[in-house]
Amino acid sequence: MLNPLASRIFVAVEPVDLRLGLDGLCARVQHGLALNPFGGDWVIFRNKAGNRLKLVVFDGVGFWLCYRRLERGRWVWPKAGERVMTLSYPQFLLLVQGQDWRRVKAPEEFRPSLI
Repeated sequence: MLNPLASRIFVAVEPVDLRLGLDGLCARVQHGLALNPFGGDWVIFRNKAGNRLKLVVFDGVGFWLCYRRLERGRWVWPKAGERVMTLSYPQFLLLVQGQDWRRVKAPEEFRPSLI
């Protein structure tokens, strides 16, 4: 079961060719970002134009590959310098809505209630 509240959410800072499928993106997770693709962490990639992204996550049974495209505008993305950065769950929600996730400064331990 996917549980963003129990997972870390990573953003690959450098753009990738989103023609890559699951195997290619998992190879990037492992070799390019030095993360474990089977670890249950969410890893988000974007294309060079900045209007598409893919999310890769392993849920214990299999992999999920989610794709999102903005019809207008570009994703707000971190500046180059690090290969990977971490987002909080509230920041992730803003990111996938195409909004500026940087305006949320939630502490890492913040987790919204499921009730």
